[in-house]
Amino acid sequence: MGLNPILVIKTVENSTIGVRARLKDDFVEHEIVLNSVLAYYWANELPPVVKFLELFDSVVKRTINELMPHKNLYLKYSVKADSNLEDASMLEINLDEVMADDVGFKIDGKQLLLSGFKSVENEEGRVPFEKTFEKNIETPDIVLKKYEELKNKKE
Repeated sequence: MGLNPILVIKTVENSTIGVRARLKDDFVEHEIVLNSVLAYYWANELPPVVKFLELFDSVVKRTINELMPHKNLYLKYSVKADSNLEDASMLEINLDEVMADDVGFKIDGKQLLLSGFKSVENEEGRVPFEKTFEKNIETPDIVLKKYEELKNKKE
């Protein structure tokens, strides 16, 4: 490929996360509506930051797969939170590297700053969390075949 694809991550009015993958004139975009997602996590007593990170991985994977079907997605990002991930109310994600089947993405909007995951009643005893995640996420063959079929229909 002559041009590297671009991955754009953006926050819109602190209520929506936009994830867009672009290659030349083609692009695919998905959004995470934070209010709806957080309401679901709270109603089901799920750890919101942990579940949000899982959803973020999934949305990035899906967005890139719809643009350029791939078997393996490599994601590298660092996470900072005001407490352990289960109890955190604030989250910072710094996206360092994204590759789909060894094709590197240029990243636009490398940092997400989010807050309001949990209400904090007592700041005492909260230990900040910081970790770099490196993930290889594989697309199952049957799913990859469906993405390839969708891509071929568009062309």
